[in-house]
Amino acid sequence: MDQNTTVTLLELAAKSLLNNEPAAIHALDEIPRELFVPLFKAAFMGGHKTMLKAMVRVWPFRCLHIGSLNTRREAYYDTLEAMIDGLQNLPAQNSSSWGPKLRILDLRSDLDCETVCSEIGTAFPFCFHSCMYSQHSVLKIEEAQQIVRSHGIGNSGSEPQSAQETMELLVDISLNSTLRTQQFLSFLCSKVQENFGSLHLCCRDLQIDRISAHKSILQFLDLGCIDYLEIDQANLNEVVTLLPRVIHLDSLTLGNIPFKSYKRRKFRSFLLCLQQLHNLQELSLSFFCLTDQLHKVLRVVPPQLETLYLPFCSLSHRDVTVLSQSSQATHLRVLSLSNNQIFSEVYEPFQTLLEKVSSTLQHLEINNCMITDFILSALLPALSHCTHLRVLSFAHNPITMPLLKSLLQHLTPLMMLKYVTYSVPVHCYEEWNFHDTLDQQKLAEVQAQLEEMLHGAQRDDMTWDTCSE
Repeated sequence: MDQNTTVTLLELAAKSLLNNEPAAIHALDEIPRELFVPLFKAAFMGGHKTMLKAMVRVWPFRCLHIGSLNTRREAYYDTLEAMIDGLQNLPAQNSSSWGPKLRILDLRSDLDCETVCSEIGTAFPFCFHSCMYSQHSVLKIEEAQQIVRSHGIGNSGSEPQSAQETMELLVDISLNSTLRTQQFLSFLCSKVQENFGSLHLCCRDLQIDRISAHKSILQFLDLGCIDYLEIDQANLNEVVTLLPRVIHLDSLTLGNIPFKSYKRRKFRSFLLCLQQLHNLQELSLSFFCLTDQLHKVLRVVPPQLETLYLPFCSLSHRDVTVLSQSSQATHLRVLSLSNNQIFSEVYEPFQTLLEKVSSTLQHLEINNCMITDFILSALLPALSHCTHLRVLSFAHNPITMPLLKSLLQHLTPLMMLKYVTYSVPVHCYEEWNFHDTLDQQKLAEVQAQLEEMLHGAQRDDMTWDTCSE
Protein backbone atom coordinates (compact mmCIF):
# COMPACT_ATOMS: atom_id res chain seq x y z
CA MET A 1 0.00 0.00 0.00
CA ASP A 2 1.59 3.30 -1.09
CA GLN A 3 1.68 6.49 0.99
CA ASN A 4 -1.06 8.26 -1.00
CA THR A 5 -3.44 5.38 -0.41
CA THR A 6 -2.67 5.45 3.32
CA VAL A 7 -3.37 9.19 3.49
CA THR A 8 -6.68 8.75 1.66
CA LEU A 9 -7.76 5.98 4.04
CA LEU A 10 -6.88 8.16 7.04
CA GLU A 11 -8.92 11.04 5.59
CA LEU A 12 -11.90 8.74 5.07
CA ALA A 13 -11.57 7.45 8.62
CA ALA A 14 -11.47 11.04 9.94
CA LYS A 15 -14.61 12.05 8.05
CA SER A 16 -16.36 8.90 9.25
CA LEU A 17 -15.55 9.76 12.87
CA LEU A 18 -17.00 13.26 12.47
CA ASN A 19 -20.35 11.80 11.45
CA ASN A 20 -20.79 11.04 15.15
CA GLU A 21 -19.02 13.92 16.86
CA PRO A 22 -19.82 12.99 20.51
CA ALA A 23 -18.48 9.49 19.96
CA ALA A 24 -15.41 10.87 18.18
CA ILE A 25 -14.63 13.20 21.09
CA HIS A 26 -15.02 10.30 23.54
CA ALA A 27 -12.59 8.23 21.44
CA LEU A 28 -9.81 10.84 21.28
CA ASP A 29 -7.89 9.17 24.10
CA GLU A 30 -7.80 5.91 22.17
CA ILE A 31 -7.30 6.74 18.49
CA PRO A 32 -3.76 6.41 17.04
CA ARG A 33 -1.58 9.53 16.67
CA GLU A 34 -1.56 9.09 12.89
CA LEU A 35 -5.25 9.89 12.76
CA PHE A 36 -5.03 13.22 14.63
CA VAL A 37 -3.79 15.38 11.74
CA PRO A 38 -6.37 14.24 9.13
CA LEU A 39 -9.08 14.40 11.82
CA PHE A 40 -8.04 17.95 12.73
CA LYS A 41 -8.07 19.04 9.08
CA ALA A 42 -11.53 17.60 8.53
CA ALA A 43 -12.86 19.16 11.75
CA PHE A 44 -11.36 22.57 10.90
CA MET A 45 -12.66 22.62 7.33
CA GLY A 46 -16.08 21.47 8.53
CA GLY A 47 -16.31 24.02 11.34
CA HIS A 48 -16.66 21.42 14.11
CA LYS A 49 -15.82 23.81 16.97
CA THR A 50 -16.56 21.40 19.84
CA MET A 51 -14.35 18.78 18.23
CA LEU A 52 -11.53 21.29 17.67
CA LYS A 53 -11.59 22.37 21.32
CA ALA A 54 -11.45 18.75 22.45
CA MET A 55 -8.59 17.94 20.06
CA VAL A 56 -6.47 20.85 21.27
CA ARG A 57 -6.85 19.55 24.83
CA VAL A 58 -5.38 16.13 23.98
CA TRP A 59 -3.13 17.02 21.02
CA PRO A 60 -0.28 14.47 21.01
CA PHE A 61 2.30 16.64 19.20
CA ARG A 62 4.32 19.61 20.45
CA CYS A 63 2.85 22.04 17.93
CA LEU A 64 -0.34 22.63 15.97
CA HIS A 65 -0.57 24.97 12.97
CA ILE A 66 -3.56 26.10 10.92
CA GLY A 67 -1.18 26.50 7.98
CA SER A 68 -3.03 26.55 4.66
CA LEU A 69 -6.41 25.48 6.05
CA ASN A 70 -9.39 27.74 5.42
CA THR A 71 -12.76 28.08 7.08
CA ARG A 72 -15.89 30.07 6.34
CA ARG A 73 -15.24 33.78 6.87
CA GLU A 74 -18.25 34.25 9.15
CA ALA A 75 -17.04 31.36 11.35
CA TYR A 76 -13.39 32.43 11.45
CA TYR A 77 -13.28 34.00 14.92
CA ASP A 78 -15.61 31.35 16.37
CA THR A 79 -13.22 28.64 15.17
CA LEU A 80 -10.15 30.39 16.60
CA GLU A 81 -11.86 30.96 19.95
CA ALA A 82 -12.81 27.28 20.18
CA MET A 83 -9.19 26.24 19.67
CA ILE A 84 -7.85 28.82 22.12
CA ASP A 85 -10.43 27.71 24.67
CA GLY A 86 -9.04 24.19 24.38
CA LEU A 87 -5.60 25.23 25.63
CA GLN A 88 -4.79 23.79 29.02
CA ASN A 89 -1.74 23.93 31.24
CA LEU A 90 0.42 20.82 31.10
CA PRO A 91 2.42 19.47 34.04
CA ALA A 92 6.11 20.23 33.78
CA GLN A 93 8.38 17.48 32.43
CA ASN A 94 5.56 15.69 30.64
CA SER A 95 7.80 13.19 28.87
CA SER A 96 5.30 10.37 28.54
CA SER A 97 5.02 8.94 25.03
CA TRP A 98 1.24 9.21 25.35
CA GLY A 99 -1.00 12.05 26.47
CA PRO A 100 -1.22 15.76 25.63
CA LYS A 101 1.97 17.48 24.48
CA LEU A 102 0.82 20.73 22.86
CA ARG A 103 3.21 23.61 23.59
CA ILE A 104 2.69 25.85 20.54
CA LEU A 105 -0.69 26.67 19.00
CA ASP A 106 -0.25 28.59 15.75
CA LEU A 107 -3.43 30.25 14.44
CA ARG A 108 -1.77 32.13 11.57
CA SER A 109 -2.50 31.43 7.92
CA ASP A 110 0.65 30.20 6.19
CA LEU A 111 0.55 28.33 2.88
CA ASP A 112 4.03 26.86 3.46
CA CYS A 113 3.36 25.54 6.97
CA GLU A 114 2.39 21.95 7.76
CA THR A 115 -0.09 21.06 10.52
CA VAL A 116 2.74 19.70 12.67
CA CYS A 117 6.50 20.15 12.39
CA SER A 118 8.77 17.18 11.79
CA GLU A 119 10.02 15.85 15.09
CA ILE A 120 13.80 16.04 15.27
CA GLY A 121 13.90 13.95 18.41
CA THR A 122 12.24 13.47 21.77
CA ALA A 123 14.57 16.07 23.31
CA PHE A 124 13.53 18.83 20.89
CA PRO A 125 10.86 20.77 22.80
CA PHE A 126 9.92 23.48 20.29
CA CYS A 127 8.91 23.77 16.65
CA PHE A 128 10.47 25.67 13.78
CA HIS A 129 7.96 28.52 14.22
CA SER A 130 8.59 29.16 17.90
CA CYS A 131 9.07 32.78 18.97
CA MET A 132 12.75 33.75 18.87
CA TYR A 133 12.70 37.12 20.60
CA SER A 134 10.54 37.21 23.71
CA GLN A 135 12.01 36.11 27.04
CA HIS A 136 8.60 34.52 27.75
CA SER A 137 8.71 32.23 24.70
CA VAL A 138 8.95 28.46 24.85
CA LEU A 139 12.34 28.64 23.14
CA LYS A 140 13.92 31.15 25.54
CA ILE A 141 12.54 29.46 28.66
CA GLU A 142 13.76 26.06 27.49
CA GLU A 143 17.21 27.51 26.78
CA ALA A 144 17.33 28.98 30.30
CA GLN A 145 16.27 25.65 31.82
CA GLN A 146 18.96 23.81 29.87
CA ILE A 147 21.59 26.22 31.19
CA VAL A 148 20.37 25.59 34.74
CA ARG A 149 20.49 21.82 34.22
CA SER A 150 23.96 21.99 32.65
CA HIS A 151 25.23 23.58 35.90
CA GLY A 152 23.85 20.71 37.93
CA ILE A 153 21.08 22.71 39.57
CA GLY A 154 18.15 20.80 38.10
CA ASN A 155 18.23 17.83 40.47
CA SER A 156 19.55 19.50 43.57
CA GLY A 157 16.22 20.65 44.86
CA SER A 158 17.64 24.12 45.51
CA GLU A 159 15.72 25.59 42.58
CA PRO A 160 11.97 25.04 42.50
CA GLN A 161 10.68 23.62 39.22
CA SER A 162 7.72 25.25 37.48
CA ALA A 163 4.58 23.20 38.03
CA GLN A 164 3.40 23.95 34.52
CA GLU A 165 4.91 23.94 31.05
CA THR A 166 5.05 27.26 29.23
CA MET A 167 2.77 27.41 26.22
CA GLU A 168 2.82 29.69 23.19
CA LEU A 169 -0.08 31.11 21.19
CA LEU A 170 0.79 32.52 17.77
CA VAL A 171 -1.85 34.76 16.21
CA ASP A 172 -1.97 37.63 13.71
CA ILE A 173 -3.96 40.58 15.01
CA SER A 174 -5.88 43.31 13.21
CA LEU A 175 -6.86 46.20 15.45
CA ASN A 176 -9.95 47.74 13.91
CA SER A 177 -13.24 48.97 15.29
CA THR A 178 -15.54 46.13 14.24
CA LEU A 179 -17.58 44.60 17.05
CA ARG A 180 -16.53 41.01 16.30
CA THR A 181 -12.85 41.92 16.31
CA GLN A 182 -13.25 43.69 19.65
CA GLN A 183 -14.98 40.61 21.08
CA PHE A 184 -12.18 38.34 19.88
CA LEU A 185 -9.48 40.60 21.34
CA SER A 186 -11.32 40.70 24.67
CA PHE A 187 -11.51 36.90 24.69
CA LEU A 188 -7.82 36.67 23.79
CA CYS A 189 -6.75 38.99 26.59
CA SER A 190 -8.85 37.17 29.17
CA LYS A 191 -7.32 33.83 28.15
CA VAL A 192 -3.78 35.17 28.53
CA GLN A 193 -4.59 36.76 31.91
CA GLU A 194 -6.22 33.53 33.06
CA ASN A 195 -2.96 31.71 32.28
CA PHE A 196 -0.64 34.51 33.35
CA GLY A 197 2.98 33.41 33.35
CA SER A 198 2.37 30.14 31.51
CA LEU A 199 0.90 31.35 28.18
CA HIS A 200 2.95 33.56 25.88
CA LEU A 201 0.91 35.48 23.27
CA CYS A 202 3.11 35.96 20.21
CA CYS A 203 1.86 38.32 17.48
CA ARG A 204 4.06 38.41 14.36
CA ASP A 205 1.73 40.41 12.07
CA LEU A 206 -0.03 43.47 13.55
CA GLN A 207 -2.37 45.79 11.65
CA ILE A 208 -3.55 48.96 13.40
CA ASP A 209 -6.32 51.25 12.21
CA ARG A 210 -6.09 54.39 14.37
CA ILE A 211 -3.54 53.89 17.16
CA SER A 212 -5.44 56.17 19.53
CA ALA A 213 -8.37 53.74 19.65
CA HIS A 214 -6.27 50.74 20.71
CA LYS A 215 -3.78 51.96 23.30
CA SER A 216 -4.82 49.45 25.97
CA ILE A 217 -4.31 46.36 23.79
CA LEU A 218 -0.98 47.77 22.55
CA GLN A 219 0.21 47.95 26.16
CA PHE A 220 -0.88 44.35 26.61
CA LEU A 221 0.98 42.91 23.58
CA ASP A 222 4.64 41.91 23.55
CA LEU A 223 5.57 44.09 20.57
CA GLY A 224 9.10 42.71 20.43
CA CYS A 225 7.68 39.63 18.65
CA ILE A 226 6.31 41.55 15.66
CA ASP A 227 7.79 41.00 12.20
CA TYR A 228 5.17 42.86 10.14
CA LEU A 229 3.57 46.12 11.26
CA GLU A 230 0.95 48.10 9.37
CA ILE A 231 -0.39 51.40 10.70
CA ASP A 232 -3.13 53.44 9.07
CA GLN A 233 -4.43 56.80 10.22
CA ALA A 234 -2.18 57.93 13.07
CA ASN A 235 -0.13 60.99 13.81
CA LEU A 236 3.64 60.88 13.62
CA ASN A 237 3.99 61.29 17.36
CA GLU A 238 2.04 58.06 17.94
CA VAL A 239 4.18 56.22 15.38
CA VAL A 240 7.41 57.46 16.97
CA THR A 241 6.19 56.29 20.39
CA LEU A 242 5.46 52.79 19.06
CA LEU A 243 8.45 52.07 16.82
CA PRO A 244 11.10 51.67 19.57
CA ARG A 245 9.09 48.68 20.85
CA VAL A 246 9.17 46.82 17.49
CA ILE A 247 12.89 46.70 16.80
CA HIS A 248 12.80 43.27 15.08
CA LEU A 249 10.57 44.40 12.21
CA ASP A 250 11.02 42.88 8.77
CA SER A 251 8.23 44.95 7.23
CA LEU A 252 6.79 48.40 8.05
CA THR A 253 3.74 49.92 6.34
CA LEU A 254 2.56 53.44 7.17
CA GLY A 255 -0.39 55.16 5.54
CA ASN A 256 -2.20 58.44 6.10
CA ILE A 257 0.32 59.78 8.61
CA PRO A 258 0.03 63.58 8.58
CA PHE A 259 2.84 65.84 9.77
CA LYS A 260 3.57 69.49 9.22
CA SER A 261 7.31 69.87 8.79
CA TYR A 262 10.39 67.78 8.00
CA LYS A 263 12.45 70.12 10.17
CA ARG A 264 10.45 69.51 13.31
CA ARG A 265 11.65 67.25 16.11
CA LYS A 266 9.11 64.49 15.46
CA PHE A 267 10.25 63.84 11.90
CA ARG A 268 13.86 63.66 13.10
CA SER A 269 12.71 61.24 15.82
CA PHE A 270 10.94 59.17 13.15
CA LEU A 271 14.17 58.92 11.16
CA LEU A 272 16.07 57.85 14.27
CA CYS A 273 13.49 55.11 14.86
CA LEU A 274 13.87 53.87 11.27
CA GLN A 275 17.61 53.76 11.78
CA GLN A 276 17.17 51.23 14.61
CA LEU A 277 15.24 48.76 12.41
CA HIS A 278 18.28 46.76 11.33
CA ASN A 279 16.24 43.79 10.03
CA LEU A 280 13.95 45.87 7.82
CA GLN A 281 13.38 44.32 4.40
CA GLU A 282 10.13 46.03 3.34
CA LEU A 283 9.12 49.68 3.71
CA SER A 284 5.81 51.11 2.52
CA LEU A 285 4.92 54.79 2.94
CA SER A 286 1.69 55.91 1.29
CA PHE A 287 0.08 59.36 1.46
CA PHE A 288 3.32 60.37 3.18
CA CYS A 289 4.54 63.60 1.61
CA LEU A 290 8.25 63.19 0.81
CA THR A 291 8.86 65.86 -1.81
CA ASP A 292 12.65 66.37 -2.07
CA GLN A 293 13.07 64.50 1.22
CA LEU A 294 13.48 60.86 0.19
CA HIS A 295 17.25 61.08 0.71
CA LYS A 296 16.67 61.43 4.47
CA VAL A 297 14.74 58.17 4.58
CA LEU A 298 17.18 56.25 2.37
CA ARG A 299 20.08 57.42 4.51
CA VAL A 300 18.74 55.58 7.59
CA VAL A 301 17.07 52.41 6.27
CA PRO A 302 19.18 49.28 5.70
CA PRO A 303 21.05 49.15 2.37
CA GLN A 304 19.71 45.60 1.80
CA LEU A 305 16.09 46.82 1.64
CA GLU A 306 14.24 44.63 -0.87
CA THR A 307 10.76 46.20 -1.05
CA LEU A 308 9.95 49.89 -1.34
CA TYR A 309 6.38 51.16 -1.78
CA LEU A 310 6.04 54.94 -2.16
CA PRO A 311 2.59 55.62 -3.72
CA PHE A 312 1.01 59.04 -3.24
CA CYS A 313 4.23 60.47 -1.73
CA SER A 314 4.47 63.54 -4.00
CA LEU A 315 7.91 62.45 -5.17
CA SER A 316 9.95 64.73 -7.42
CA HIS A 317 12.46 63.88 -10.12
CA ARG A 318 15.13 64.77 -7.54
CA ASP A 319 13.82 62.02 -5.28
CA VAL A 320 14.05 59.51 -8.15
CA THR A 321 17.61 60.66 -8.82
CA VAL A 322 18.51 60.09 -5.18
CA LEU A 323 16.91 56.65 -5.26
CA SER A 324 18.85 55.69 -8.40
CA GLN A 325 22.09 56.64 -6.64
CA SER A 326 21.29 54.93 -3.35
CA SER A 327 22.77 51.71 -1.99
CA GLN A 328 19.24 50.25 -1.87
CA ALA A 329 18.83 50.50 -5.67
CA THR A 330 20.95 47.43 -6.39
CA HIS A 331 18.96 45.26 -3.94
CA LEU A 332 15.34 46.18 -4.70
CA ARG A 333 13.03 43.35 -5.74
CA VAL A 334 9.74 45.22 -5.39
CA LEU A 335 9.25 48.90 -6.24
CA SER A 336 6.11 51.02 -6.40
CA LEU A 337 6.23 54.68 -7.43
CA SER A 338 2.58 54.86 -8.45
CA ASN A 339 0.59 58.10 -8.24
CA ASN A 340 3.67 60.32 -8.28
CA GLN A 341 4.23 62.84 -11.07
CA ILE A 342 7.90 61.90 -11.42
CA PHE A 343 7.99 62.44 -15.20
CA SER A 344 6.68 66.00 -15.25
CA GLU A 345 10.15 67.41 -15.97
CA VAL A 346 12.59 64.69 -17.10
CA TYR A 347 12.60 60.89 -17.47
CA GLU A 348 16.36 60.26 -17.24
CA PRO A 349 16.47 59.72 -13.44
CA PHE A 350 13.93 56.90 -13.72
CA GLN A 351 15.78 55.47 -16.71
CA THR A 352 18.95 55.36 -14.62
CA LEU A 353 17.01 53.76 -11.77
CA LEU A 354 15.77 50.99 -14.08
CA GLU A 355 19.34 50.29 -15.13
CA LYS A 356 20.43 50.02 -11.48
CA VAL A 357 17.61 47.63 -10.46
CA SER A 358 17.68 45.54 -13.65
CA SER A 359 19.47 42.57 -12.06
CA THR A 360 17.15 42.26 -9.05
CA LEU A 361 13.75 43.86 -9.78
CA GLN A 362 10.82 41.41 -9.85
CA HIS A 363 7.78 43.64 -9.30
CA LEU A 364 7.31 47.19 -10.62
CA GLU A 365 4.31 49.51 -10.24
CA ILE A 366 4.21 52.86 -12.03
CA ASN A 367 0.48 53.50 -12.24
CA ASN A 368 -0.85 57.00 -12.83
CA CYS A 369 2.56 58.62 -13.30
CA MET A 370 1.63 60.54 -16.48
CA ILE A 371 3.84 58.36 -18.66
CA THR A 372 3.40 59.49 -22.27
CA ASP A 373 4.36 57.81 -25.55
CA PHE A 374 7.59 59.81 -25.68
CA ILE A 375 8.59 58.80 -22.15
CA LEU A 376 7.62 55.15 -22.58
CA SER A 377 9.54 54.79 -25.83
CA ALA A 378 12.64 56.21 -24.11
CA LEU A 379 12.27 53.77 -21.20
CA LEU A 380 11.76 50.63 -23.32
CA PRO A 381 15.46 49.68 -23.68
CA ALA A 382 16.09 49.90 -19.93
CA LEU A 383 12.83 48.14 -19.11
CA SER A 384 13.61 45.27 -21.49
CA HIS A 385 16.85 44.62 -19.56
CA CYS A 386 14.98 43.89 -16.31
CA THR A 387 15.35 40.17 -16.87
CA HIS A 388 14.00 39.10 -13.48
CA LEU A 389 10.78 41.07 -13.78
CA ARG A 390 7.67 39.01 -13.01
CA VAL A 391 4.96 41.64 -12.49
CA LEU A 392 4.59 45.02 -14.21
CA SER A 393 1.75 47.46 -13.61
CA PHE A 394 1.51 50.78 -15.44
CA ALA A 395 -2.23 51.50 -15.51
CA HIS A 396 -3.78 54.95 -15.97
CA ASN A 397 -1.05 56.47 -18.12
CA PRO A 398 -1.88 58.34 -21.37
CA ILE A 399 -0.38 56.11 -24.05
CA THR A 400 -1.53 55.13 -27.54
CA MET A 401 -2.10 51.75 -29.12
CA PRO A 402 1.12 51.80 -31.24
CA LEU A 403 3.24 52.32 -28.12
CA LEU A 404 1.32 49.59 -26.27
CA LYS A 405 2.13 47.15 -29.08
CA SER A 406 5.76 48.23 -29.06
CA LEU A 407 5.90 47.64 -25.31
CA LEU A 408 4.51 44.14 -25.70
CA GLN A 409 7.13 43.32 -28.35
CA HIS A 410 9.90 44.53 -26.04
CA LEU A 411 8.60 42.59 -23.04
CA THR A 412 7.78 39.18 -24.54
CA PRO A 413 11.48 38.13 -24.47
CA LEU A 414 11.42 38.54 -20.66
CA MET A 415 10.60 34.92 -19.88
CA MET A 416 10.05 35.46 -16.16
CA LEU A 417 7.47 38.20 -16.76
CA LYS A 418 4.00 36.68 -16.34
CA TYR A 419 1.60 39.48 -15.34
CA VAL A 420 1.20 42.90 -16.93
CA THR A 421 -1.45 45.46 -16.01
CA TYR A 422 -1.51 47.92 -18.88
CA SER A 423 -2.95 51.38 -19.52
CA VAL A 424 -6.11 51.56 -21.58
CA PRO A 425 -5.06 53.36 -24.78
CA VAL A 426 -6.34 56.91 -25.04
CA HIS A 427 -8.41 56.18 -28.18
CA CYS A 428 -10.73 54.00 -26.04
CA TYR A 429 -11.98 57.09 -24.18
CA GLU A 430 -14.06 59.99 -25.33
CA GLU A 431 -12.29 61.90 -22.57
CA TRP A 432 -9.13 60.20 -21.32
CA ASN A 433 -9.21 58.42 -17.96
CA PHE A 434 -12.85 59.20 -17.24
CA HIS A 435 -14.32 55.75 -16.80
CA ASP A 436 -17.82 56.83 -17.82
CA THR A 437 -16.48 57.72 -21.27
CA LEU A 438 -14.71 54.37 -21.84
CA ASP A 439 -15.80 52.53 -24.99
CA GLN A 440 -15.95 48.87 -23.94
CA GLN A 441 -16.06 47.65 -27.54
CA LYS A 442 -12.80 49.42 -28.37
CA LEU A 443 -11.23 48.01 -25.19
CA ALA A 444 -12.30 44.49 -26.19
CA GLU A 445 -10.63 44.98 -29.57
CA VAL A 446 -7.42 46.11 -27.84
CA GLN A 447 -7.45 43.03 -25.62
CA ALA A 448 -8.00 40.75 -28.62
CA GLN A 449 -5.07 42.30 -30.51
CA LEU A 450 -2.76 41.89 -27.53
CA GLU A 451 -3.76 38.26 -27.03
CA GLU A 452 -3.14 37.58 -30.72
CA MET A 453 0.33 39.13 -30.45
CA LEU A 454 1.10 37.08 -27.33
CA HIS A 455 0.06 33.89 -29.10
CA GLY A 456 2.22 34.80 -32.11
CA ALA A 457 5.18 35.36 -29.78
CA GLN A 458 4.50 31.98 -28.09
CA ARG A 459 3.86 33.72 -24.78
CA ASP A 460 0.45 32.33 -23.90
CA ASP A 461 1.84 32.04 -20.37
CA MET A 462 1.73 35.85 -20.06
CA THR A 463 -1.38 37.58 -18.75
CA TRP A 464 -2.07 41.12 -19.97
CA ASP A 465 -5.00 42.81 -18.32
CA THR A 466 -6.18 46.30 -17.54
CA CYS A 467 -7.43 48.18 -14.52
CA SER A 468 -10.10 50.29 -16.14
CA GLU A 469 -11.78 51.50 -12.92
